[in-house]
This record gives sequence, structure tokens and C-alpha cells, in this order.
Amino acid sequence: MTTTTDPARHRSLGDHTWQDQAACNPAEYNPVDPGIFFPRPEETDKIAAAKALCAQCPVRRTCLDAALEAGDTHGIRGGLTEEERDPLHSDLANRLDYSRVNAVLAGRDVHLTKAERRAVVLAGHRQGITVGRLAWLLKITEEHALKLYRETRRVIRHREIAEQATRTAPPTGGTAGHPVRNDFGTAA
Repeated sequence: MTTTTDPARHRSLGDHTWQDQAACNPAEYNPVDPGIFFPRPEETDKIAAAKALCAQCPVRRTCLDAALEAGDTHGIRGGLTEEERDPLHSDLANRLDYSRVNAVLAGRDVHLTKAERRAVVLAGHRQGITVGRLAWLLKITEEHALKLYRETRRVIRHREIAEQATRTAPPTGGTAGHPVRNDFGTAA
């Protein structure tokens, strides 16, 4: 699972305005050949040129997020080649970026992974966010939000019971005059 806390500009649902700020956006004063972002594996000079352009891009992370969320597996996006993005694609559902969680809790419409959605529910429960507000934040029904809060309370309760049981567990070996099998030793 990938976990980050870096602040970033997270794109809202359906937002593509970040592309206007991209270093690869061709303009009159910035002629960029889009072909450098779709090199063949042996074209190392094109790969290096594309990565150098991505390295100075102010929306590089947003570009990478957009490529991962859209399942885009072609070309260089967010400074990474297709091969470099492949492990990120397969682990995307487990990505946990707390800056994205905080952005949603602040009311922004941000794409979330499953792990990030669970983190929003847990944070909402801990912060006392109402069921109605959680439903609005996650774009779900209030009934579903209530169900998520119930599941979260159940998980927390079971975790607390398990922690309490491990703290009060008797030490291994006999206790209070009650021997265990290992206390008898072996027969000769």
C-alpha cells in the first residue's frame, strides 16, 4: 500500500483545467512535439527529453493521478513511462494519500481509492461528522453512510476488545497453580 501526506493540487471530478498549466501543453512560445511522450522502448533520447520536460512541470503529480485513475497505460505521463506506472496501476485501489482524504473532508470533489474512502469514513467518525455530511462528501445515500459508520464502529470495537485481550492474557506456562502441558516436562 502506498501512503503519502504531501500537499498537492488534486483535480476535482471532471476537472481537466490542470492540463492548461502542463509543461507539455504546446503553445506559440512553447513548441512541444507530443510524439516525444509516446516513444518506442529503444528511443531513449525521446524518453529522456519527455522526462526532463515532466521534471519541470507544475502539475506532474496531477497528471500521474489522472493517468492512473483513467487506466491510461500508453506513453509517458506524470514523468513515468508505461513500465514504471504498471506497478502503480495494479496497486491503485490500496493507495492511501492523506492529502486527498483531507481535501475531501474539506469539501472538495476528489477522486478517491477504496483505501482513501475508508479513511474518510474513519476520520468522519472520529471527528463526529454527521451521517448527512458524510453522504454528501462521498456522494452516497444517507442509508449507505449510516451503514459505513456502523461497520466502522464495529471494527473499532473489535479492535479494542482484541487489544484488551492481549493486555490481560496470562503469561505462557502455568498460572495460579494450574500447570499446562509443558510444565510436566518429558517422560524418561
